[in-house]
Amino acid sequence: MNRLPTSWGEYELTRFPDDPRDPLRAWDAADEYLLRHLDGTKDRSDDRSDDGTDDGTDDRADDGTGQPVPDLSGTVVVVGDRWGALVTALADHYPVQITDSYLARRATEANLARNGVEPAAVRLLTTQDTPPERIDVLLIRVPKSLALLEDQLHRLAPAVHERTVVIGTGMVKEIHTSTLRLFERIIGPTRTSLAVKKARLIFCTPGPGPYGTREAEAANPWPHTYTLPEGIGPVSARTVTNHAGIFCADRLDIGTRFLLQHLPARRGPEHVVDLGCGNGVVGTAAALANPEADVTFVDESYQAVASAEATFRANAAPGTKARFLVGDGLADMAPGTVDLVLNNPPFHSHQATTDKTAWRMFTGARAALRPGGELWVVGNRHLGYHLKLRRLFGTCEVVVGNPKFVILRAVKAADGR
Repeated sequence: MNRLPTSWGEYELTRFPDDPRDPLRAWDAADEYLLRHLDGTKDRSDDRSDDGTDDGTDDRADDGTGQPVPDLSGTVVVVGDRWGALVTALADHYPVQITDSYLARRATEANLARNGVEPAAVRLLTTQDTPPERIDVLLIRVPKSLALLEDQLHRLAPAVHERTVVIGTGMVKEIHTSTLRLFERIIGPTRTSLAVKKARLIFCTPGPGPYGTREAEAANPWPHTYTLPEGIGPVSARTVTNHAGIFCADRLDIGTRFLLQHLPARRGPEHVVDLGCGNGVVGTAAALANPEADVTFVDESYQAVASAEATFRANAAPGTKARFLVGDGLADMAPGTVDLVLNNPPFHSHQATTDKTAWRMFTGARAALRPGGELWVVGNRHLGYHLKLRRLFGTCEVVVGNPKFVILRAVKAADGR
């Protein structure tokens, strides 16, 4: 557990799920920079420009960014707060948090409780919920997905007015020219701060005209729908819906395409899980191939689960059974209730490359499977998932492979071990 110092106090914060062995903090320099600006505190590193020289500014109440300290007395909305650090520190101002991540939401709830904050102090919304009608301060943690930023700016623009304070934050490597152009096009004139500890702030001034009107919301290109060509697999969806932020939102990724071409042929009533479902094409194909199956779509992204449901509804026959769950993998699935798990695990968490998500998915699948149940995984050959699966299940076979991908099959032992 780590403590985040601010002028409002120190806060004990962790990621979710809480792992004492995880060295990563629940915040970074971008969160710190934004909080310093909001309370007017000046960090001495702000006196240095990008080349490390003193920029000649004096200590001022506006922290050296050239921008006044925002008035937080109105409606404060925080978008993309990764682990709840921002809204926990700002809880006295009753902020609204908007997130696409179930894990971020759970982390926020845990961090609020850990620091003695009443749950009602922070209103928790998802990216699929209707945003507040009026926003006086809009704080945006720049997401990895430019599409998700575009979608959220379009959805929030109607609530923005000419006096709204709009501030983005992110690490330098997360903020690009295309990022600033989105703020400029959808909200208004945009500038950035100097870099501090490899983080920047984005200041956006809402303008007249289309800014703050329903025109911005109407111009939103998301969700995106496209038609798959025939022959992707023995049975596959044709119409695919992708909400913003979904991996490969404008096309079918090659790993999923490979899995669709080699799905197991199954018949009869059984419980199938599309784990990390994304846009739901894998689970939908399983439902089309076996209409008697009860398919559950699971993802930690609210955007993904909404995409999966839209894809399923557009392709499945009436009466086909399906459930759509936002959650931490299969952590909430009853043990021994699943016959088949289909999985294309991610190997990134924000900017970090990691196998922790895949490992949690594999362990969750093993617990949820019935004795004799199967986990099918597609992954890049170099990731070595077969080693993890053999360690966990005791056995793992390569179903098929090509120079880039392999499809692996692990079976839970008949005795349930």
